Order: sequence, then C-alpha cells, then structure tokens
Amino acid sequence: MKILKNVQRVPGGIMVVPLLLGATINTFFPEVLNIGGFTTALFRDSASALIALFLLCNGAQINVRQAGSSLAKGFSLTLVKFILGAGIGWFIGTMWGIKGVLGISPVAVIAALTNSNGGLYAALASQYGDASDVGAISILSINDGPFFTMIALGASGLASIPFMSLVASVVPIIIGFILGNLDEDLREFLAKGTVICIPFFAFPLGAALNFGQIITAGGPGIILGLITTIITGIGGYLVLKLLKAKNPAVGAAIGTTAGNAVGTPEAIAAVDPSIAIIATAATVQVAASIIVTAICCPLFVAYLDKRANGRRKTV
Repeated sequence: MKILKNVQRVPGGIMVVPLLLGATINTFFPEVLNIGGFTTALFRDSASALIALFLLCNGAQINVRQAGSSLAKGFSLTLVKFILGAGIGWFIGTMWGIKGVLGISPVAVIAALTNSNGGLYAALASQYGDASDVGAISILSINDGPFFTMIALGASGLASIPFMSLVASVVPIIIGFILGNLDEDLREFLAKGTVICIPFFAFPLGAALNFGQIITAGGPGIILGLITTIITGIGGYLVLKLLKAKNPAVGAAIGTTAGNAVGTPEAIAAVDPSIAIIATAATVQVAASIIVTAICCPLFVAYLDKRANGRRKTV
C-alpha cells in the first residue's frame, strides 16, 4: 500500500490527514484515546512536547552565514501575520470592547489570526515552493504558539502577559539555533525532525478537537476561520509577490490557525482573570478556526498556484 504517497497527494496532507483523523476519532470514538499508557501518551497528550521538539529542530536549520532569502521570507511572513491579526483584533477591541462584534471577541481574533500552523506551512511549502520557502519556517515557527498572540494582547491593553511566558515560547527555537550553528552534523541530524514530527503532533492536535465544535461555534467560528485563511493568506501571498518569490502562492500557507492556539484564550485568562468572561466562547471559536483553516488553506494555496501556473503558461 502506498499510504505515504496517497497522503502526500492531499494539499498539506502530512499535516492535514493525521489532524483530521485525530479529530474524527475524538468525535466518534473518544474512549479509544483514553485507555492510558503509551497509547494515550503518544496519541492524545504528546502535542506540546512534539511541537517543542519541532521548533527546536527548525531553529537548528537557521544558518547565520547562509540566511538570505529564507530569513527575508520568514521575517516578512511573520510580520504580516502579526500586523494583520493584531491590527484587526485591536480595532475590534477599540470599537466594540472585549466582547467584540458578531459574537467574535478580539481575543479570539488575535489568537486565530496571529498564530499560524507551522507544520501545515512546511508541508505546503515543500509541495509548492522551493528550499528558501521551506527555510522560512525557521522564523515563521515563532508564531506557531502563543508568543505573538501574547505580545499582541499585551500591547493592545486587552490582557496582561508575564514576560517569562513570552520567553518560554521561544526557548526551544533558540536552543536549536545554537546547536545547529555550533555543529553542522547536529543541524543535519535535527533536520529530520522538521518533517517526521509533523504527523505525530498533528494527530494529538486533532485529537483535542471535535467536529461538534464547529456546530457549537456556529457562524462566528466559521467566519473566524474564513477570515484567517483569506485575509492573512492574501497578506502572505502579496508579501512574497513583493519579494519576487518564485511562487508567491506559498505565502498564502500562513492563512491558518495553529492547533495549539485552542489553548490560548484559557491561558490568557489564567494570567488575566478579566478575560475569563469570554474565554470559553473564544476557545470554541478558535477550535473551529483550526478545523476550517486546515481544510480551506491548502485549497486556497492550490487555487493560487493553479492561477499562477496558468498565467505563466500564457506568457
């Protein structure tokens, strides 16, 4: 059976297929993942540790002597993702307050829009881009977690975030960066983790989701997911177009919400109790955005790539 090849035919399949499989099992057969032992440890509880390992491995790929295009793309995509997410969240908070508009709070907006799925980006960049696009993940991975979400919420005055919470988010990347630049063999060794970790953290991220969350989140959750894919996706596409990337469609791969963003509203509420009143609703909406973007973003990237290829053929 050609399982891997069939999975890779799906846009972002190495991330999307395990994530959706985990969500399917959790939706219909949740007890299967709760039998304990190594089974529960790997298939339900391992996401945070594996994402940390993924970030460390990606940090090791940042070469200070050969950064070039990868760093430019990584910084630019990270910046546009942050500006769009923080800007829209700040605007909603300023105009309508902490409860937001149309049932979507600024906390949910900032958590969903500023936090991208690094694993899905890497998978899509591998499929549609070149080495410099894939290398951008070393910088882009910084927003694959609560780091920029917390900065945005703190800077906007919507939440009070302890400095050490920010530091803790980037320590794995920094350690990987140091190790990779001290020893080229270590960089090569850790490079394997930038791929092999993806399906293994994707499954437990999916196992934390339930398709019923889309129903519970209703229109606001679906709208949040579509906004994330379209607005930040177009932002990433335009950035790579300005940088004259070979295939700017790869930039749209930032139009996602990372799986670990689902815990951000509750994490914020834990350090700032004033957020607690909207944390539950925001969590459900972010969860819906994770699922919606995991499905829609690969399709959006594929659409932009097809349009770009069509133009190139007619020129």
